[in-house]
Amino acid sequence: MLSESLKTLIIGSTVADVVVNIDKLPKTGEDSNTKSQSVKLGGCAFNVSEILRHSKTPYVLCSPVGCGIYGDFVASRLAERNIVPFVRLDSVENGCCYCFVENDGERTFIAHHGAEYLFHKEWMKSIPENSFDSAFVCGIELEEPTGKEILEFLVEQRKKKSPDDFQIFLAVSSRVAFLPLEMLENLLVLNPVLHLSLSEAKTLAERCCGIMQSDVSLLAEALYEKTGNCVIITSGSDGAYLFENPSSGLVHCPACRTEVIDTIGAGDSHLGAVISAKKKGFSYEEAVKKANKVSAKVVGTEGAGLTDAQFAEIGF
Repeated sequence: MLSESLKTLIIGSTVADVVVNIDKLPKTGEDSNTKSQSVKLGGCAFNVSEILRHSKTPYVLCSPVGCGIYGDFVASRLAERNIVPFVRLDSVENGCCYCFVENDGERTFIAHHGAEYLFHKEWMKSIPENSFDSAFVCGIELEEPTGKEILEFLVEQRKKKSPDDFQIFLAVSSRVAFLPLEMLENLLVLNPVLHLSLSEAKTLAERCCGIMQSDVSLLAEALYEKTGNCVIITSGSDGAYLFENPSSGLVHCPACRTEVIDTIGAGDSHLGAVISAKKKGFSYEEAVKKANKVSAKVVGTEGAGLTDAQFAEIGF
């Protein structure tokens, strides 16, 4: 059972999101003018951690911060939230993520990876093992050369603790097709809660379950059989689907109506809300419904994050 008094380790990246608003992505050789541009704090791990911060859920943002203009930007924005960088790497520059947002609110990411995607399990020794009971990880970080260190850390924790004592929340990410199959298999045997989009579920099921399927119920059941744990599949304006176990079957949680400004950070914030709600004792179905409200607020806001006031409006 997850405890509200114990922390969740949020393992992954904190980056500078360079948000560029355009009418549409240009074709090769075309010229295009921007409508506006801004720089905001983002990154999968940071986006998840922000929801836990807003909801006053204990966590540790296990995110390295580098040097250079983007590293200084990240460090200064974290300081505004009274967050000290988990690790500061003075010899490696932070990267950034170029977020191109088209008129319909859909986003395209082009990422320049730097210090924020490095990870060493030795850093985790600074956190007492009896102080946390869960961890968030994302497939994007696992794809990096040091991703094996994240996996090794999770494997070591699983050897020490049962799924009841240490819950892993895995955001597969849109780059699931690029993760080594062996790493995917080693992750799935750790009994993670899977959080993924419908397209990601199709790719993961094809690679790890050997099925080519579009039916969300069959996808969720196949993935559950691989992990033995809850599967949450998000589907944009259709809401989200939950497969907690075979007896309860597939549960549909409808989306909340909103005006789409951009979809940056919607998936990360959705999972952050699920983690927070579970830590506070809600069922998975209740948690997903709360997460739908949070992601609706995020897509109705420019950029990945919400202010404290915007989060308060949700009534989480």
